[in-house]
Amino acid sequence: MVDTRTTPITGIDCHAHVFSRGLELAAVRRYTPDYDATLAQYQGHLHAHGLSHGVLVQPSFLGTDNRYLLAALRQAPEQLRGVVVVARDVSRAELDDMARLGVVGVRLNLMGQALPDFRDPTWKGFLGHIAELDWHVELHGNMADLPGLMGQLLPLGIKLVVDHFGRPDARLGLDQPGFAQLMELGQGGQVWIKVSGIYRLGATTPRNLEFARASLTLLEHHFGPERLVWGSDWPHTQHEANVRFETVMGQLHALDGSAPLMHALMVQAPQALFKF
Repeated sequence: MVDTRTTPITGIDCHAHVFSRGLELAAVRRYTPDYDATLAQYQGHLHAHGLSHGVLVQPSFLGTDNRYLLAALRQAPEQLRGVVVVARDVSRAELDDMARLGVVGVRLNLMGQALPDFRDPTWKGFLGHIAELDWHVELHGNMADLPGLMGQLLPLGIKLVVDHFGRPDARLGLDQPGFAQLMELGQGGQVWIKVSGIYRLGATTPRNLEFARASLTLLEHHFGPERLVWGSDWPHTQHEANVRFETVMGQLHALDGSAPLMHALMVQAPQALFKF
């Protein structure tokens, strides 16, 4: 294994998943994998594409059992960071243990879920721990729902990371509900956007790419390149038949970002956000 302590950061993939089909899955889930996505496979993809570091995100179908992800972090502590899924009543001691292994955030996957009310007192202690640890909250939800959720969280001083462009529908264009509000929220310096999952934007590849290019221009203007990060979304769950690591690398290059923007997107912004 490469000693990443002395390896320069050539590129950081900020969104990938590792799992085994033999793991116990969450009782309620939208997807059931029939294959393994191992750390060794992922590291092979990073190496093949000139990327040096990565961020592992807990997949929703594993629920709050983060053991497989944490084991991966133990194997490559300098190369990897983690984003976990935990219950609201998780202990501070458990969060501290995760922080020592390289966990830097928690994910709330709200796709197909009832929307939480973060003003509810049951969230107060949990979100307080996140703020004290200087972690971020990663939101995966529908574009139209995000501004309201973010409006509840931002006053708490918590860093927010929005998955997959905010999951807009490329067929609806830039005027769709929530998009303008998301741009406004980006100007406060507290929100990061993952430029990832272009193939999840609701249309065919050409239209998705056209929308992603137009979005990136606005994101750079409103958020600044220091608040944009890229992710492969490997192993591309639910899209495995059509999408590979090579596919998303091609989509990244097809965004036609300037050299300074791409360096910020791939190195500078994620290095700061994920504490490499």
